[in-house]
This record gives sequence, structure tokens and C-alpha cells, in this order.
Amino acid sequence: AAGKVEVSMPPVVEVELGETARIECKFSIPGNGSYTIINWYYVERQSRVKLCSVLSGELLENSTSYKGRLSVGQDNSLSISRVTVQDARPIVCQVEAGDHGVGENRTELHVYKVPEAPEITANKGGVSVKNRDLPQIATCVSRNSFPPPNITWYKNREQLHMEENKVKVSETVTRESSWLYTVSSSLFASVTREDRSSLFHCAVHYWLLGQQRTMESQNVSVNVFYPAEHVTLLVQPSPTLVKEGDNVQLVCKADGNPAPMFSFYKRELEDNWQDLSSLADVNSGVLNLHDVNKSNSGLYRCQALDLDDMEQLEKDVELVVNYIEGVSVKMEPSSPLEEGDSVKLSCSANSPVALNFHWRDAKGKKVAEGNQLVLSNLTFETSSNFSCKVTAQSVPGLEKSKQVAVAVQGKPRIVSISSPLYVRQDEVVNLTCKAIAFPRPSVQWNINGTTHEYMENQHIASNLTVRVDHNLLQSGAMCKVTNAMGTSEKHIQLLDHKMPESKGVIIVAIIVCILVVAVLGSVIYFLHKKGKIPCGRAGKQDITKPEARKDKIVVEVKSDKLSEEAGLLQGANHGEKRPAADQVGQTDVRC
Repeated sequence: AAGKVEVSMPPVVEVELGETARIECKFSIPGNGSYTIINWYYVERQSRVKLCSVLSGELLENSTSYKGRLSVGQDNSLSISRVTVQDARPIVCQVEAGDHGVGENRTELHVYKVPEAPEITANKGGVSVKNRDLPQIATCVSRNSFPPPNITWYKNREQLHMEENKVKVSETVTRESSWLYTVSSSLFASVTREDRSSLFHCAVHYWLLGQQRTMESQNVSVNVFYPAEHVTLLVQPSPTLVKEGDNVQLVCKADGNPAPMFSFYKRELEDNWQDLSSLADVNSGVLNLHDVNKSNSGLYRCQALDLDDMEQLEKDVELVVNYIEGVSVKMEPSSPLEEGDSVKLSCSANSPVALNFHWRDAKGKKVAEGNQLVLSNLTFETSSNFSCKVTAQSVPGLEKSKQVAVAVQGKPRIVSISSPLYVRQDEVVNLTCKAIAFPRPSVQWNINGTTHEYMENQHIASNLTVRVDHNLLQSGAMCKVTNAMGTSEKHIQLLDHKMPESKGVIIVAIIVCILVVAVLGSVIYFLHKKGKIPCGRAGKQDITKPEARKDKIVVEVKSDKLSEEAGLLQGANHGEKRPAADQVGQTDVRC
């Protein structure tokens, strides 16, 4: 054994399609001898076919299918470029060493091609839970791989295994003209109604560099057909808040797939059922009722027919339409009302629910709550339209109203006239007379003119445009207001706008005095500015004495006002009077 040539090679060499495969061939010769020749072979159908020979470091090719793709390294390794799937076979390295004999070994050359991402297609027609045979769920296809991969199936991330009458997998492997493989796998499985939300996917498993790799497909679901087990019938928007005038939907739903055929009925007298299917969408299961009233109340039924097995389910619902009717207002006493009277208004209505009553006046202002309104000490101003508003607190939006007119009758009452009125001769003036009454009165004037009559806040007003003459000034005007209940009248006094003579004289005198005082003040101010009036602490001059200068005016300035006032008060208390000469001959000016 020690005298033989020993050759060692890796058991497996893997290479991707189209790349270069490098196959090592290491050998030992006894006595460190050299080889004579190295021969390379590939094995096909248990027969050897020579690839090439290496003699004295020179490559001698023998195979035409590998021509131009072979090379030998310095370490005697063989490289095959542009590897194809046909190259996947055993490769033999044979070493001849003369007297030491021949040694050889082999390597399995594996060529691989990573498959494309798997394509999964679900059954578009859907599957039924009642199928006797296992229905096809989906198909998974893996293309262009080498060698062919394995395909496994999963439901909700759990692997499915072959199981009789429950799970079956059918697989087809096809080698294309490119020598690459296409694998198609179909999953057949029984389903239940719970599988309507199940997700299926497939996985492709292949080997790469001695390790198994996996690629997964997308998730798909299938349309599962199953019969209905339960039916519901709902009133929308709310079964308890339906009121007259609403639009109502009766929605029938079944838990089957596909949805069954729906029919609607309403119970009439003697347990007869009226078919309402013509008013409904039998496919979607919706019955529309528009502008409902109390006649729409009653028991409704929905029937669901499964066209697959002809089984029928049904469900009933009671529809209650809330309403308010017969709203009326009673007035006590009902006889005509006069000013100072009292009246009681009573409101009543019919409804299947509890009602609330509110009273409002003609302006919409809330005046009372409850079904009665008492008005005391009536006046013409109280006359109005009152409204009784009836609402149902338990049914929002359900309300009705009734109006009643409270009319206070009586003869007219004149509330205002334009009197007294100051006018001038030949002046055109407007005379106004305003009154209130019911029935509506008419206004008349005792003089001729242009009249304009209008209503203002329940009051009737009349404007008379007239030119003032001597007779009108003397007699004035008379406003007369009349209705069926009586007549009222008032006199309008006209006064001449000319002022009395005595008052004019007084006004003129006052104006003259004001002018005199103004002139006197101006003269004193002018003399002071010119220096004719000196200002000092105190100064007095008697103009009756000959030695005094008659044109000299003494100005006395007193800063102690309190002393002055005290002196004045003291003089007054003692009854002192200054001589007439002193009063005339002395001038006391304060600056």
C-alpha cells in the first residue's frame, strides 16, 4: 500500500449554473516521485468518457462538449467554466506514476439553479363545504430551477400533511428545453365555514451549498360557500325612536355565503301576511319605508331562502311608529273677551308616549309649561296668537303645534295724540292719532286734509296733513276712532308759535345787560394793559378832596381774602355804613 499512488478529491463540488467549477485533485507518490500523466474523466451511464489529459503541465483536451471550457491550475486542479446542467455528474481524476502504478478518485459535481419565486393561484370559482370530493384550494408553481425543488402547503401558517378525505397534494415535475425544471403542485382539502377567513400559502424548498433554503409565496384566501344558520332583522336607524315622517329601513341579514334570497311580509288582520317583496331589494335584504306613519306599525317578517339546498330561515321584528295626533286647544270662557277679563287655555293631544306641553307667544317666546295657560287682566295688548307645542322627550324630534287666537274686544282706546302742538299760520303740519281696539277700528277727523293710516304693533295710527288757518288755530282738531264696540275721541289743541310780548321785553333787557357788562369789562382790561390802573398792596383816594388828583385811580390788591370777608361780615353785623362821599369818592379795584 505504501508503494501505491494515493489520490484525494472532495466528495462534492457545488457550482451555480453558468459559473466556474474548480475540482481539486491532490495526490502523493512514494519516494516523492513525479507523475507521468494525469487523466480526467466524467462518468455517464456507468461509463467513463475522457475529458482531457495533463502531460508535462500541458493540457490535452479530448471531449468536444467541454472544448474551450477546461483549464488546469498549478496545483493540478481542473476548472470547468460556464457550467451547464449537463455537467452535473461524477468527475474522475486518474494519476499515472510509472513503476508506482496508477491512482484515482472521484468528485460529484453538483450544478444548481435557484428557483424563481413561487406563484400561487387560488380557486377563483370558490369551494363549498358540501362538496363530496375534496375541492381544489390553490395551485403553486415553481419555475426554472435545478435540480427540481420540493413544495409544501400551509394553512394559517401551519403545514398541511396528506390525510385521507381531508388533504391531498398533486404534483407535476416538468423538465424544460433549457434542462431547468418547473414544478407544479395543487392542494385539495375539505373546508368548513370557518375557512372563510383562512389564509393559504406554499413554500419551495431547495438545496444550496449543502444547506436547505426556502422561499414562500403570498397568502391567498378562497371563497367558501356555506348555508345560512342564523337570520337577523334590524330596524334602522333605531327601533325605538321611529317617528312619523321618518324614512325607515328593515335590514335582513343571514350568515350564509352566498347570501340567500330575501322576502319581506307584514302581518295583517286574522294572521294574514302581506307580501312586501316588491318594495324591497331581495338581493341585499333591505326594505325601505318612506315617510312612515302610525299605519306602518306592526309585525314584519323576513324569509331567507338558500338556493343551494332550498332551506328557509325566517325572522320577525315589531315596528312601532311614534306619533302625536289630535292636538287641540280649548279656551274658557269661549265667549268674546273684554279688557280686564281672564281666560284659560287647555291643550290636549293623543300619543303612545308621554308628552310635554309648552306655550309660546306670537314672537316665539316661551311663556309657560304644562297643558294649561291662564291669562289674567286682559288688554288689547294681550291680544295675540298663542301656540301650544307638544313634544315627546323619549322620541327626539317628535313634536306638533296648535295655534289659538286670543282676541280682546272693546271700544277703541286712544293711546297717543300730537297735542298740544305749536304751529304757525299757513304752516303745513302733521297731526297724529294712535289707538288700539278689536275689532279693528277706523279713524276719522273733523277737518279736511290728507290722511295716511297704518298699523304699528297692534295699534292703528292715522296721520293727517293739513295747512294751518285761523279757524284751525281757534278750534283745533278732533280725532274720532270707531269700531263695532263703540267710539272714542280726543281733541288736538293747536297753539300759535308766536311768543308773548312781556316775555320778549324781558329777553331783550337781559341781552342789553349782558352787553353792558361785557363792554365795562373790556374797558377795565384795556386800561390795565395801558398802565392806567396801577396794582399795589392797597390804595385809596378821596375824589372830593381838592388836594387829591381827580384822574388818579387807586387800585387795592388784597391777598388775604379771609380778612376781607371777615371785615365785610363784621361791618354787616354792626350795621356800619360808609359815608356817601366815601362811596362815591373811592374806587376799590382788585387785580
